[in-house]
Amino acid sequence: HVQLVESGGGSVQAGGSLRLSCAVSTISYKRCFMAWFRQAPGKEREGVAQIDSIGGTTIADSMKGRFTISQDNAKNTLFLQMNSLKPEDTAKYYCAADLSRGYCRTVPTFLPRDFAYWGQGTQVTVS
Repeated sequence: HVQLVESGGGSVQAGGSLRLSCAVSTISYKRCFMAWFRQAPGKEREGVAQIDSIGGTTIADSMKGRFTISQDNAKNTLFLQMNSLKPEDTAKYYCAADLSRGYCRTVPTFLPRDFAYWGQGTQVTVS
C-alpha cells in the first residue's frame, strides 16, 4: 500500500521561504525516484525537483539556486525547501513516486507519466 501525504503549504510574501514535507509510505517497494511537481491553474503539471535512490538530485532549471530537495529516510519524509519565492511559484505542489519491486530506470525525467503514485497536493501562494 502506497501513501504520499504532503504538508507545509501556505501563503507567503515574495522573497520568503517555505518547506514542504511529504510523508511517504511505500512498503515492499524500492523508491527509484521521488519528486515534487507543481501545477498552476490553467497550466500543465511541471516537474520541480527529484531525488533518486542513492540521493542524487535534479532541480528544474527555473528553480535552481532557490529550491532544494532532500529526504529523511529514517522518518520516511521527502522535503522541498523553497527560498526566494516569486509570485510565479504559486501553484499546487505534489509529491510523486516512481516505485519498483525490481528494476529502476536510471535516467531522471520530469514526465508525470513516469511517476505512478501521487499525493493530494498542497497549495502554495506567493504574493
